[in-house]
Amino acid sequence: MQRFEGRTALITGASRGIGLAIARRLVSEGASVVITGRDEDALEAAVADLGKERASGVPGRVDDAEHRTAAIGHAAERFGGLDHLVNNAGINPAWGPLTELDANAARKIFEVNVLAALEWTRASLAIGALRSVVNMSSIAGTAASDNIGFYGVSKAALINLTAQLAEELAPAVRVNALAPAVVKTRFSSALYEGREEGVARAYPLARLGVPDDVAGPAAFLLSDDAAWVTGQTLRIDGGAGIRPVG
Repeated sequence: MQRFEGRTALITGASRGIGLAIARRLVSEGASVVITGRDEDALEAAVADLGKERASGVPGRVDDAEHRTAAIGHAAERFGGLDHLVNNAGINPAWGPLTELDANAARKIFEVNVLAALEWTRASLAIGALRSVVNMSSIAGTAASDNIGFYGVSKAALINLTAQLAEELAPAVRVNALAPAVVKTRFSSALYEGREEGVARAYPLARLGVPDDVAGPAAFLLSDDAAWVTGQTLRIDGGAGIRPVG
């Protein structure tokens, strides 16, 4: 399938992991992509992997306004516009109960995981050709989670932001979200390293996710195959949500 032939996508936080898998999937279906990330070396390696004729990288922090302007402007200049946006970048610098959460860490989590997604969407709209947005939430945003509570709070806010933007931007732009469970990336390694077999028992499909498990659904939601889908959050959880608690 070449569902994205002639179209351009921007994926934040895409030098590795889920973001890179999404970029790779979109390129395989004809898209040109602009990817962002804080690690310039990793970003250059990702662009080389994707192919420099179809991919370009802009290093920077997702919550930096100048970086946001530069990346979106680069998409317009290099590839002629911006059709699809994936707000994939996220952080979680805090570990432990909310009663011990540092307020500055909480502010940073919210700025990167929620406010930045809003700002990237608003800035992308200024180009005038945006068709669809996918926000990367988490199943942590759908229930309580041990030790990553405020990360979950931020992802719950992102789910609500998705619905709100879908309402306000319809019918011109569709906005959806993905809520993965544990996916084997460096970002989530603390949740499974050294005990992967035990963690996987929580999933009816008997394994943890891998980045490609998220890339396919992301491509679907961005594509015209999802032309009548907006404001939705799709769980990608290996079936964990169908099991009763306890």
